[in-house]
Amino acid sequence: MEQDIRFCKTSDGVRIAYAVTGGGPPLVRSLGWFTHLEHEWETPYFGPFNQILSQHYTLVRYDGRGMGLSDRNTADFSLEAKVKDLEAVIDGAGIDRCAIMGLSEGGPTAVAYAVKHPDRVSRLVLYGSNPSFNQMAETSEGRQLADAMINLARVGWGSDHPSYRQFFTAMFMPDAPAEALRTFSQYQRASAPPESVVAMIEALIKFDVRDLAPQVSVPTLVIHRRGDTAVPFESGREFAALIPGARFLPLEGRNHIFMPDEPEAARFLQALDGFMAPDTAAAASPVATQSGLVTILFTDMEGSTALTQRLGDAKAQDILREHNTVIRDALKAHGGSEIKHTGDGIMASFGSASRALNCAVAIQQAFTPPDPSLPVRAETPYPVRVRIGLNAGEPVAEERDLFGTAVQLAARICARAEPGQVLAANVVRELAAGKGFLFSDHGDVALRGFEDPVRLYEVRWASETP
Repeated sequence: MEQDIRFCKTSDGVRIAYAVTGGGPPLVRSLGWFTHLEHEWETPYFGPFNQILSQHYTLVRYDGRGMGLSDRNTADFSLEAKVKDLEAVIDGAGIDRCAIMGLSEGGPTAVAYAVKHPDRVSRLVLYGSNPSFNQMAETSEGRQLADAMINLARVGWGSDHPSYRQFFTAMFMPDAPAEALRTFSQYQRASAPPESVVAMIEALIKFDVRDLAPQVSVPTLVIHRRGDTAVPFESGREFAALIPGARFLPLEGRNHIFMPDEPEAARFLQALDGFMAPDTAAAASPVATQSGLVTILFTDMEGSTALTQRLGDAKAQDILREHNTVIRDALKAHGGSEIKHTGDGIMASFGSASRALNCAVAIQQAFTPPDPSLPVRAETPYPVRVRIGLNAGEPVAEERDLFGTAVQLAARICARAEPGQVLAANVVRELAAGKGFLFSDHGDVALRGFEDPVRLYEVRWASETP
């Protein structure tokens, strides 16, 4: 199984890396400690756990700000900033509603997101977490421990000598084999620079969601190991007691991080599957098509291959991500549902033709420069031009996708469009009659794969000149 690594941008401008694997109901992992998507996926101690989860769920993992493949030039690790990371990932992945799994330091982030966006969260799973990490700073002993962690990170996190990082390694997995300890030490070093580690620990000991936890309104499962040496068992019990209706599952063992062969790891997965069963059953149902009739929209970015050859893989990918963000923002604003990413574009469906047309116009306006002499997107060195095609019909819904003649025709109409143009089938024009849209008749057009010509109309908007 391969992971699909993508990027998104937070509301405060930090680029976040996230990975999508598997299929099934979406499960987004919020992990507060330091991560590196590539290293984590490849290691024999952490990769298998994620691969098992990916067999049952569409698993979304991400590197938080300051770590892994995400932007590292940031010093803001506040809880508010962590929530911005999670918001960007869920929005960037095109997920309307999902379960969130808050592991360890990721628990407060998951809770804060669930309270802020209750309609976007189906279920909440908290493992090895603490509603108030700032309790550490409330006692002399806790403050000494925090100071020791900060000093060790500042002096030795990036050192060739692993002894500095062994403090953290032993705290997270005291009963792990020696090879796992060495692997985790190397993983930590690769995940983030020392200055990020120091800033994150200093921010972490201020996290406190004891006031937010009682406001959680989604089904919640709290799991904690009795001998956890990183986060005390009492913290898990407190979290479960604060959240209305939360289920609490105690597990044996001291390792904060599960080893693949631990029996308790299997119990964790079994409990998770049972808790997620309603979401799994819902995901197995066919995609609903509103009243049988939907409007289908295809987009296609002009010259993506030439763009890569001209700018190189990295810069071209930056532009493609910007393109995806613009289109997904427009879909969200106009009630569209992303069906799939086609590589150079996106396929989406709408419950009404007028919403689809408004979305298409918004997309083209977003890519239209205010001054013709300027690039279309000021952030990029290359103008982005998009073809859009629309058709309406009653497609076949199967396995979270749409199929049939209506879909095929929409794709052909998109291919026929010129860059910067919106073309729509006559049925779309008729469905949107009287809604104020401007159409220019392109006549009957022969499209590949269709015996009869199709009447096409160009969609125009008021800012255009005739």
